[in-house]
Amino acid sequence: MLDATDTKLLAALQKNAHLTAHELGERLNLSASQAGRRRQRLETEGYIQGYSARLDPSKLGLHVQGFVQVHLNSHGPEQSASFARLVSTRSEITSAWTMTGDADYLLRVYCADLPGLNRLLHEVLLPHPAVARVQSQIVMDQLKRDAPLPT
Repeated sequence: MLDATDTKLLAALQKNAHLTAHELGERLNLSASQAGRRRQRLETEGYIQGYSARLDPSKLGLHVQGFVQVHLNSHGPEQSASFARLVSTRSEITSAWTMTGDADYLLRVYCADLPGLNRLLHEVLLPHPAVARVQSQIVMDQLKRDAPLPT
């Protein structure tokens, strides 16, 4: 179970994963060693799954962000596993979810340009034997960046 101090520690790390044990301790009114042990426990228990850098897609030449709904024509375990393997091999697909509702999957994609998105759709996704159709939406502007989880 998380206590209030754990919750504050997680919130602080979501804002700045570079905080040292000393800095965390100051924020949480703990010694550096106590803060470090709490962080280590939260990592071990899986509350903290890892640390990463947030990159600017446009500076990397990725000017098109989109969401692609994928509709399968067959829903057997082999088809789903085969499609999941395809998704895992494509760096343009940064997130993928199985969905309730009309679409079976929702993919978040980043491409350099519209021809790149077109190639992803028509040369990669649609030729997959389990895929019946795809529907894409291009992001015009992102009003809110991926935010920290509520704690």
